[in-house]
Amino acid sequence: MRLFFTGGSGKAGRHVAPYLAAQGHQVTNADLVPLDHPDVTDLRVDLTAAGEVFSALAGLATMDELELDRQPSYDAVVHFAAVPAILRTPDVTTYATNVLSTFHVLEAATRLGIRKVVFASSETTYGVCFAQGERRPLYVPVDEEHPTVPEDAYATSKVANEVTARSVQQRTGADVYGLRINNVIEPHEYAEMFPPFLEDASLRRRNIFAYIDVRDLGQMVQRCLETDGLGYEVFNVANADMSVAATTDEVLARFYDGVEQRREMGRDETFYAIDKARELVGFAPEHSWRDVLDDPGRQPGR
Repeated sequence: MRLFFTGGSGKAGRHVAPYLAAQGHQVTNADLVPLDHPDVTDLRVDLTAAGEVFSALAGLATMDELELDRQPSYDAVVHFAAVPAILRTPDVTTYATNVLSTFHVLEAATRLGIRKVVFASSETTYGVCFAQGERRPLYVPVDEEHPTVPEDAYATSKVANEVTARSVQQRTGADVYGLRINNVIEPHEYAEMFPPFLEDASLRRRNIFAYIDVRDLGQMVQRCLETDGLGYEVFNVANADMSVAATTDEVLARFYDGVEQRREMGRDETFYAIDKARELVGFAPEHSWRDVLDDPGRQPGR
């Protein structure tokens, strides 16, 4: 596929864009800074400027395309670009940047006839991660039917983007899939970041004790590109296990006492449910911090 990938120079994008190129796709990275990867084409685009987005999506991607006897079009858009969290820019800038850029990408893509858009939403939409004070889920495991009730500018921008995406899909009939991505972890970060999490599970409370290995995030995007006909859908994206050594029962007792548990869960199963992604697009996460670090809570033979 000829892919237009926004935000390919960010923490997730710098892994996912090359991953998609390795799957055989032609990938254009639309970002304010270059990725400088040999398999990905860089194009500097200000996504808050509607004209730049339309022009970039309608234009050539490489010099080789000068040899074509027709104007090429993109087969799909993967939209990861955003101010990635609170406290990076003033709240008004975070909200405006994320909402405008997403509207421009969705509008331009569908007006130009592109029938597949995969966009990055966020775990923060459930209102736990960036809440002032402690917020607990209404029930666990948290699935895509859980209310989205954010209190911060970043998460609110992501909820607004989901509303926009659903509206655009309703109008156009294109496939528009939103990924509620949990805390993105690069492979080298297991050794650097996870030892404290294994000692103190409370450090992961705001992330619902979940995480997503960036390599498995790439797989999820690929699965979405391969799956047609779902219309508008949102998916939780996380690894199959928790990011802590505490067991499910221990987390329930310490952090979720009184919170409804809607089904039985495995010993290490994520509280950020990925059943829908597994069922609808075949998502099958392959990585875990346990491949790198010892689980201090696991008993011999278990």
